Order: sequence, then C-alpha cells, then structure tokens
Amino acid sequence: MTMPTAHIFLRLPILFITFNLITALIPSALCDDDAQYTECRNTYDCGLLKNITYPFWAANGRPHHCGREGYELTCRDNEYPVIRIEEQDFLVLNISREGYTITIARVDLWDSPCTSRLINTTLDYDHFAYVQAVRNLTLFYGCVLHNQSIPNNFTCKIEGTQNDLAFYIDDSISRLNPLQNETLCLHNIRVPIMWTDIDPLLENYTMDVLEQVLKQGFRVEYNADWKLCGPCMLSNGTCGSNITTDSFLCFCEDHPYEKTCPSGGNSWNWERKVVIGVCTSAATVLIMSVVFFVYQRRNRKQYAPSSFVSRSIFSKQTSMDDMEKGSTYLGVHLFTYRELEEATNYFDSAKELGDGGFGTVYHGNVRDGRAVAVKRLYENNCKRVEQFMNEIEILARLRHQNLVLLYGCTSRHSRELLLVYEYIPNGTLAEHLHGEKAKPGALPWLTRMNIAIETASALSYLHASDIIHRDVKTTNILLDNNFCVKVADFGLSRLFPTDVTHISTAPQGTPGYVDPEYNQCYQLTSKSDVYSFGVVMIELISSLPAVDITRHRHEINLSNMAINKIQKHALHELVDTCLGFESDYRIRKMIIAVAELAFRCLQNDKEVRPSMPDVLDELKRIQSKDFDKEKAEEIDISADDVVLLKSGPLPPPPDTLTLNWISSSTTPNGSG
Repeated sequence: MTMPTAHIFLRLPILFITFNLITALIPSALCDDDAQYTECRNTYDCGLLKNITYPFWAANGRPHHCGREGYELTCRDNEYPVIRIEEQDFLVLNISREGYTITIARVDLWDSPCTSRLINTTLDYDHFAYVQAVRNLTLFYGCVLHNQSIPNNFTCKIEGTQNDLAFYIDDSISRLNPLQNETLCLHNIRVPIMWTDIDPLLENYTMDVLEQVLKQGFRVEYNADWKLCGPCMLSNGTCGSNITTDSFLCFCEDHPYEKTCPSGGNSWNWERKVVIGVCTSAATVLIMSVVFFVYQRRNRKQYAPSSFVSRSIFSKQTSMDDMEKGSTYLGVHLFTYRELEEATNYFDSAKELGDGGFGTVYHGNVRDGRAVAVKRLYENNCKRVEQFMNEIEILARLRHQNLVLLYGCTSRHSRELLLVYEYIPNGTLAEHLHGEKAKPGALPWLTRMNIAIETASALSYLHASDIIHRDVKTTNILLDNNFCVKVADFGLSRLFPTDVTHISTAPQGTPGYVDPEYNQCYQLTSKSDVYSFGVVMIELISSLPAVDITRHRHEINLSNMAINKIQKHALHELVDTCLGFESDYRIRKMIIAVAELAFRCLQNDKEVRPSMPDVLDELKRIQSKDFDKEKAEEIDISADDVVLLKSGPLPPPPDTLTLNWISSSTTPNGSG
C-alpha cells in the first residue's frame, strides 16, 4: 500500500526538528569534555588487578594527575602490581573501594621467609594505617639452641650467620619460654599478618604454613582526601590531583575545580546550542504547522483513529524504555523489580535471612554474579517511602570499612520498595553470642574485643558525619568470615543538624537498647547511641541477650542486671564462663576495664556518658595495654577496679572515679 504524499509530508516537521537538534548538540558533546576528565574517568587494569581508580596511578597505565603522590603502582603482566612504601616494595593483592583498604605483602618474603632484607615492615603513616585486625609476627634468624626445642622453627641460611636455625612468634599470643628471645639470635624482623592467620601458625608449625600466611598479606587503610572525593563524584566529577602540589582536584567536563563540579556543568555553552537548535527548529515547525492544520481538517476521519493508536503505542513504549534503562538515584544504582525478583527466586522463603527493622531480608545473586542481601519493606505507604529514602540518602554518601555497603535499590515508584546491600555471610553478632551460631568458646575474648572496637569505629564515623544510628544492637552488627564488623540497618538513622544539641522525636528503637533519657524526654542525641553501645558491650562480656523475660523481673533488661552486678561487686557472676575470666589474668583485667567503660555508657544522665570517639579511644587503650602479671598480683588490686571485682569492699581513696559514679548517679533504668 502506497502512503499518501500528504502523510509523508506530515513527518517532515519531526525530521526537521530532530535533525536541527542533533546538529546543534553534537558539537557540545564532542568538544566540551576536558582531557583530564576523560583520562581519569575510566578505570584501568594493572597486572592481575582490574578496574583500578583514584588514588592509584601507574606510569605505564594511568596518568599521575589521576592519582596521588605515594600511590604509584608498577604494573606487571599476569602478576600483582607493586607499590613502594618507605623504601620497601609490596605486592598489591587486592584493593577494596568499599572499605578504602588494600591488601599487601612484602615482595622479599613472597617466595620464602628467608630474606636478605633484614628490616622491619614500616608504613608511610601520612597515607596508610594498619586495620584493627593486623598483628605482628616476629621472624628470628641465626639462632642458637640452649638445650631447648623450639616447635615453630624452620631452616633459613642468612648471609653472615653461622647458624641456619630460625623461628617465629606472634607478638600478641606468645607461647615461648621467656628465655627464647632475640638475645639467642643474630637478627629479627617484624612482619604484619592478619589476626585470622594466627591460628593456622599455632596449630601447624611448618614452613609451608608460614609461607602461606605470609602470602596472605595484611590489610591497610589508605587515605586520600575522601571527604573531598565523595562530593566530587556526586557532582559528576572524577577525583585527581595537581601533581605539582599534590593537592586534590575535581576534574569536571569543562575544567578542574578544587572541590566539586558546578551544579549546571558547562551550562552556558550547552544552553546556547540548545537555544540555537530550538530556534531553528521552531521556524520549520511554524511553516509546517500550517500544512499540518490544513491536512488534518481534510483527512480527520481517514487518519484520526490510526494516529491516536500510533501516539498511544509510542507513549507506552517510551514509558517502558524509561523504566527499563539503567539509572541512578543519589549515585546509587536503580535495579528493576523484575531483576531482584529473579535474584531471590521470587522471594523464596528458603532464601530468607531474617527480619530487618522494617522488612524481610533475602539472600540473592544479581545478574553480574554478586551475592546480595535484598531488604523487602513490609508496606509501601508514605511512612515506608520516607524511611526508604532516608536509608538511601544516608548510605549513599557514607564510606567506612565497618559500615554495610549499599549496592542499589528500586525506584520509589516501583511496585515494592527494595534495598540491595552487600551480602555478609557470617550472620549477626547476636547469633554468635546467644543465637543459633553460639557455641562455648567459639568467640574468644580477643575476637570480641576487636568486634567492639570496629563497631565503635563505625559509630564514631557516623557521629562525625552528623548521623545518629538510633538502633544500635547486636542483630544490626553483621560479621564476615573473618569476624570483621559491618554495621547495618539504617532505617531509623537520623541526620543530625549541626546547630542544635538534640532532636525532639518520638522514641523509636529496640527494647533493651533504648536510651532511658530519650525514652522519657524524647530528646535524641549522639549519646543515645552511646547508651545502646553500652548494652552491646555487656552482651559481649556476658553472652546474654539484651532482654529476656525468663530472667528475674529486676534482670529482664540486661542493662539493669549489669549495673546491679557491678554495684554489688559481682562482675564474675555476669561474665561468660568460657572467656577465661578466672584463669587468664590479662583477659580478666581487660574485661574489668570494658565493664567499667560500659558502666559509664549506661548512665541515666547523658552528660555523664562519654562520647563515641572517647569510647573508641578507651577500647583501643585497653586492647594495647600491657597487663603484666608479674607486676600486679591479684591480691593487690588497684582502687579503680575494686567496685567491679568479686572481692569484698576495700576502703578506697577519696578520688576513686568508679565509686563517684555509683554514689553520684542513680541506677540506670532499662529501656523498653
């Protein structure tokens, strides 16, 4: 069938408009992008590592201005790249953009623990810092035996030594006789390893295991102006630097800026070309409209129905395309409902991980192969949409190694509201303390101490970002296979204005963890999170749930129970018997110190409670303190500990802080 000439002519206005707009806009697209912006926007591969971005760069792969000083990589085909730190070469085994950490291993110890570089491992602390889970391993070379056997030894011929005996010890858990120290050996070096690698070394004293542990490397945090880089990326820029001053630059489409790209981009050139294109098209439309009007009057009956159908089909198809095409919200990827439905096998109950604050969480695998946790909100009402948007707004701008990573979400107009997180495989802290995964002795005290520090680190970061979590509890503390912490469930989180001391809001949270002052006065502050974290510390000490209605009515809330035990000098009745409180002097002293810190966090008066950064500093101090058994016999306990121990009351000095807390404050009420 031949189309009427007039019908063909009708299509000309659309063709003219499209042609003129494309003609006007193409030069803008081709000419406006800054060269540095284009160079640095793409990721690059360096040996075995893929998709590397800021702050790393390589002379043979990525320009210096795309990274920062101190982060140069040397790329090698089919091998791990090398980074030089403080005159030492390290292999870069992994880069984690979520936690801003890299895993590195000494080049000279990669093939064998027998090295010619007998120097300690050091970092450039302006750029790197050890993560909490790193411990030191000391390697001794050229050793002489004194009628003793050393189980964890290996053979290593070092130039300049007569003896080829070598051995290793872990600094935090030494199992050697005090006589077996460096005075028996000519050389020793310290090498960082991960906490999780200690057990294999203690269980298998072989050189093969030592080599394997050294090849696992250790993780360090890298710092490169993330507070500037995050906003730059959100403004559609890419992070880089001025190589002369090594100062941060945000590369944008038109040229570099010190912080972020302008909200309008290179708007003047863009708008000018759009105007030219539109004006040119308008002239064409004006002429063709007359022809269209005459044609429509003459052929309304013949073509109106098919025109209507055509417009409807076009409109529907455009709408579907808009829904299906990839998009982002606040820099977060938008998944389609269908994609997440397939990822969770249509929300199969067998894939259910548990109930979050506002919905059920499912395990799934998205199309790119990533394992994810999909939170499906219970209701799709206005309140749920507000909580949904709140969680996205908070998580999208946060980056911390101990905060759960948000991969994406569905559109707020989707049939269901779904949030997509990284999947943390080892369950919650609650499950390991008093749930399905709880086993006597499976979670030793030093691991619990590390969990407390990493959780405190995450909360300190939130507070520094003017965010209150509002639902700190052990079910919101996730653990990976290395028992590293990921704090989750930001549905209740509240952005905290910097110009006020508190927020008045109806109490929300979980019974047993809610700050009593917040519960009574509706005043939310960062100290509300401190109270909840105090309950978490007591759970770590006791392995008991925060609320248990089977306990005595005065001890249903764990916070009440803990305060009563501490005031009655009966801390030993609270402590999990599997932790070694009675048998290990160092552990007992650490638990006493943590219980004292928890006592301060659980005070009714928020002004008496420490801040979260102070809590973090105190936990680190407790972890690193040298509790010397020979210098402090248990019968000579310091006055600071007398209130917490099971021994009878001793006459304290007048300035004892712990007794002042008890005498000057009332017993904190349990929440809930």
